[in-house]
Amino acid sequence: MWRVGVHSGLMMIRHLDMAPSVHPEAYVAPTAVLSGDVRVDRGSCIMHGAVLAAEGGPVEIGANCVIMENAVLRGTPQHPLIMGDHVLAGPHSHLTGCGIADEVFIATGAMVFTGAQMGRGSSVALGGTVHIGCVVPPLARIPIGWVAVGEPARMYPPGEAEAIRAGVAEVGGFLPFVFGIDEAADRREQMQAALRRYTTAIARHHHQDEVLAAAEADR
Repeated sequence: MWRVGVHSGLMMIRHLDMAPSVHPEAYVAPTAVLSGDVRVDRGSCIMHGAVLAAEGGPVEIGANCVIMENAVLRGTPQHPLIMGDHVLAGPHSHLTGCGIADEVFIATGAMVFTGAQMGRGSSVALGGTVHIGCVVPPLARIPIGWVAVGEPARMYPPGEAEAIRAGVAEVGGFLPFVFGIDEAADRREQMQAALRRYTTAIARHHHQDEVLAAAEADR
């Protein structure tokens, strides 16, 4: 059984005509923000300052997960964020449009980018990055500060900029992959096209947002 909201005081936003759904046995801190098609399953805890935003694509949190303080989780139209059970997303972690299997550990300040997949029991340590389109096998561990790219994942220390750049280029580069921008355009043209598209979409999609009152959120 699902119901919309469970705690008065937290910021629940109806976005694109979709309201968040929180299981009655989940906990959401009063300073968290849930926007749009967000689902939080049984036993999961969303801590203070966390932001779960379904920006045109759903954010689904499985059972018995902990989303810690100031984590940001975002789903997109092309890439929903789907998280399995018994996952920990550490403080200040950032996840966008990715697939997270069961029993994954995402440490403080780690990032999992658009189109990435983390296999069951895998982990990314403090400040590590799982880059766009990367596929991390089950039980794999990304060390502190390292960057994973490619399918299957190849791991590099942050100083290996050329290898990391080459891995990202395998899926077309960040802006083309995330925003659908022409790969052949130069960086200036890509940034202009990406930001025109992004700002237009944000303005169009958020003008009708509705902050849900506590009484409505508890229904």
